[in-house]
Amino acid sequence: MSLLLLGLYVLAAGGLLALVTARSPRLCTALGVAGAVAGSLCGLVAAGVALLSYRTETLSWTWDVPYGSLTLELDPLSAFFAIPICFLCALAAIYGGPYLLAHRQHKLLGIPWFFYNLLTASMILVVVARNGLLFLMAWESMALASYFLVVFNDEREEARAAGKTYLIASHLGTAFLLVFFLILGHEFGSLDFARFDRPLPSATANLLFVLALIGFGTKAGFMPFHVWLPEAHPAAPSHVSAVMSGVMVKTGIYGLVRTFAFLPPPDAWWGETLIGMGIVSGVWGILFALAQHDLKRLLAYSTVENIGIIGLGLGVGLLGRSSGNNLLLILGFSGALLHVFNHSLFKGLLFLGAGVVVHSTGTRRLDELGGLSKRMPWVALLGTMSITGLPPFNGFAGEFLIFLGGFEGILGYGSVVALLGVIAALALIGGLAVIGLTKAFAITFLGQPRSEKAAEVEAPNGLMTGPLLVLATCCLLLGVLAPLIVAVILPLIAELFHLYLPIATERKVLDPLVGIVVAAMALFALAGLLTGLRSALLAKKEVGQSATWGCGYALPTSRMQYTASSYVGPVVNFFLPFLRTKREIVPPTGLFPSPGTITTETQDLPKEYFYRPIFGSVGWLLSKVRWLQHGYIHLYILYVGLTLVALLVWYASRM
Repeated sequence: MSLLLLGLYVLAAGGLLALVTARSPRLCTALGVAGAVAGSLCGLVAAGVALLSYRTETLSWTWDVPYGSLTLELDPLSAFFAIPICFLCALAAIYGGPYLLAHRQHKLLGIPWFFYNLLTASMILVVVARNGLLFLMAWESMALASYFLVVFNDEREEARAAGKTYLIASHLGTAFLLVFFLILGHEFGSLDFARFDRPLPSATANLLFVLALIGFGTKAGFMPFHVWLPEAHPAAPSHVSAVMSGVMVKTGIYGLVRTFAFLPPPDAWWGETLIGMGIVSGVWGILFALAQHDLKRLLAYSTVENIGIIGLGLGVGLLGRSSGNNLLLILGFSGALLHVFNHSLFKGLLFLGAGVVVHSTGTRRLDELGGLSKRMPWVALLGTMSITGLPPFNGFAGEFLIFLGGFEGILGYGSVVALLGVIAALALIGGLAVIGLTKAFAITFLGQPRSEKAAEVEAPNGLMTGPLLVLATCCLLLGVLAPLIVAVILPLIAELFHLYLPIATERKVLDPLVGIVVAAMALFALAGLLTGLRSALLAKKEVGQSATWGCGYALPTSRMQYTASSYVGPVVNFFLPFLRTKREIVPPTGLFPSPGTITTETQDLPKEYFYRPIFGSVGWLLSKVRWLQHGYIHLYILYVGLTLVALLVWYASRM
């Protein structure tokens, strides 16, 4: 624990020193990066030791705040979430140094580095806080720090609007969490997590589950609480997008898992609700990703999809807990937690790779890219293979365990409708993810350049490609070592839910995963052998170069290639009733026709048809009482005084 505290101190010191030296871009960047990397590495080592040793360390200090205590605890669950937080934040900081220097546009870089270090420290505090008030303070610090990073490019309307949406969504989620902890404090007489140790009435437990699902689900990005995510991720600098998508949204998953640990065994509808949200988030998220023209927005919707997959795993685990089927519980939660870990790596890789593209070309529009494979690092391909769930890359293992849980539950659980939905949704999501992510890779990296920017790119800075190589290597290694990671997760889940875990149950989880990994490795070895044999046979052959096949055209151009829309056109058309994609066609006209155009736009339906009308009505209603905000401070003081008097009268009436 002392090493973790040292990491928090280093993060704070690095951020403050960067802020003090903000007028020197290179010095404040060096201090900010050094503080982020050193502090994250301290936290990484502390969390790694705690997870591997299954040791729990607790520190507590007195705090003269009602219901408050400065209690920190590093247990295996906290360590499991802290490891990807520290690892990805360190790599993203190394990447972000040259990235921000190239995109600073006369901004004071000490400010974003201060908030970056604050964001990293806040996320670590969220997973180790053991008091409700301390947790909410860390949660709010995390939200505010990430807000100021989202609006880094505040001269752009897109960034300001995204920041506003994110801030509203974050505070609405926090409002539900505030009520959640108020009810816990009322029930247990304390906000210390250690006191949440006795059964709760069924109605209270159900209410707490709903509050936690909305409060934590908003941060995680479950549909329909996801509206901030596709706005904030594209607007933020790419290394911040990687951190927000890779690990910050996982603090919402951490909150849910921690809540399930101290709530009583759930009713079946808890798991069915999470499965329903997982299906909607997973399927709708990847469908919206398919229809995007913006590379980073596509990846943001892909995060919604992967959060849906994690939700499916949590739902399966809750069904197992409610029915007393421990194997189902283990498969669901281990699949979800493994996907949490894996998604942080491959989504960090994809967002950092997208940042390299944006940095080199100056655009996120897919239809302005193309032909970058000759100049861009090949590691983006590894990230794409990982996120599509191809073994032996790490994106596959977690989904496989959830699949296994679905089939196990059908055989041993009374109601099979929800579990059949899990299997069908995972199959559909996997197929659509292959289409969506191959679209992103093919349109960006293959073919001919579609614009001058894409044709004139230069190789990126080595400090930017280094973290990509590290993450790509981890995506492969963790896929191969997935059984070992699951072996670490199993005792964690058993301790969390007070289970006895027999060897037979462990074998039922690990043996199928080992078989899949071995088969995938054999297939890859065979492919490597055939590739080597082909190279040997062609070693003495003359190798020539020619233009790509042009379909019979004498002078093919980039306009004759697939566009982002045409690549996925058949799939989008099939799901048109769910996407409501709008098309605008301007055909060529006249004897000497001008160029024709076709434009497609897919709006976020929950945002357009649910949130926008609601917030529009609220805005109209508040405009009617705007006369209360007139700028006279003495009247504001009068409002406060009248409110205090009213509260005192209400309190006295209850005595």
